[in-house]
Amino acid sequence: MTTMTEASVREFKMPDVGEGLTEAEILKWFVQPGDTVTDGQVVCEVETAKAAVELPIPYDGVVRDLHFPEGTTVDVGTSIIAVDVSGGAAPEPAPAAERPAVSRPAEEPKAEGSGRQPVLVGYGVATSSTRRRPRKGPEVPVQQASTAIQTELNGHGAAPSAAPAVKERPLAKPPVRKLAKDLGVDLTTVVPTGPDGIITREDVHAAVAQPQVPQPAAPVAAAPTPAPAAVSYDTTRETRIPIKGVRKATAAAMVGSAFTAPHVTEFVTVDVTRTTKLVEELKEDKEFAGLRVNPLLLIAKALLVAIRRNPDVNASWDEAAQEIVVKHYVNLGIAAATPRGLIVPNIKDAHAKTLPQLAESLGELVSTARDGKTSPADMQNGTVTITNVGVFGVDTGTPILNPGESAILAVGAIKLQPWVHKGKVKPRQVTTLALSFDHRLVDGELGSKVLADVAAILEQPKRLITWA
Repeated sequence: MTTMTEASVREFKMPDVGEGLTEAEILKWFVQPGDTVTDGQVVCEVETAKAAVELPIPYDGVVRDLHFPEGTTVDVGTSIIAVDVSGGAAPEPAPAAERPAVSRPAEEPKAEGSGRQPVLVGYGVATSSTRRRPRKGPEVPVQQASTAIQTELNGHGAAPSAAPAVKERPLAKPPVRKLAKDLGVDLTTVVPTGPDGIITREDVHAAVAQPQVPQPAAPVAAAPTPAPAAVSYDTTRETRIPIKGVRKATAAAMVGSAFTAPHVTEFVTVDVTRTTKLVEELKEDKEFAGLRVNPLLLIAKALLVAIRRNPDVNASWDEAAQEIVVKHYVNLGIAAATPRGLIVPNIKDAHAKTLPQLAESLGELVSTARDGKTSPADMQNGTVTITNVGVFGVDTGTPILNPGESAILAVGAIKLQPWVHKGKVKPRQVTTLALSFDHRLVDGELGSKVLADVAAILEQPKRLITWA
């Protein structure tokens, strides 16, 4: 494709949409050469190792060129689209033979039968009318999804020999910070022109428009290395799928977690008949009108109560500082199966939510995951996780910890089974719970207490009140 050299043409580079990620795949273009775009308009959707993200253009103008077709993986910092910002009329569309070869993927086939496909473990894809509420508190930097242990300093470690210099936080309003984040601009490198040293939108745009310093050409190798012989495969008997995006990051994270944190898993089978009856009653309660109510809601609340009774289970291992960091908040992760792979978004400060608020947050999490709009921030800084394998008819499993977390609870299928109740064998609703935990943080006694508390609450849900 032709490289634009005119002064009126701005090159929009692939931003670091995942806060530290090095590449992203272009999933879909929403514009074509000749289209008029405005500042903030979404021009394409890209997929990082964490999530699918829509990219807004920071210019007003006319699209001159799309440098890469859909399905291409592009390094962060590489120009992906050229926009003529001179304000002139849009150029005549080029003939079909001269237009950039930007391919569009075929429509994904719909599932056969009812057309429903489980997206979130335990929920499915039912339409949700819930709306996302703004989060409170400052944003936390997103770490690499493949990091096995999340480093969190609590300020009580040994003092270093020389205090490091503290970089002053640049002044900018929230909309400007969001714009900078969307465009991958580091605000500490932006020259402010606003009053009292405040960074403006124009300052961010100016930082994006700054030309990159050309890199020196790589030295020519003395002797080219012979290319390896091509390996042939029987494509009629095998299908090969490239490992990339969310699936690649998940695989790396799970391997890192499995071989870094010593896992222990305990199991308990429990009669949850009273819990299933309470679920049906809550569905008729006006306080839950329009909200998603199912057993997973009460299981999540039971785990939160168990954590409050055993707070040491909610911790992380700081390898660098050689400290155990006990969290006084619970960011509750819910494992979700999506077409792009397994993701674990979490509900921030779940410990402080009422039951209706928790139901609303679960509903928001479901709809966002179903739409593929889960942001990297939604998947970071979790403390414990729930995975509901029972939706697939599985009785139980031995789940692997989400990197940096202390425990994960697997919930099996709830089935009618013969059970001794009040001295007689009766059909009861029964399930099996499995709790995996990091044995560096959680010993057998603590892990057993947490699992026993969850089981006791699900067997007698009135303990949600008496233990609160």
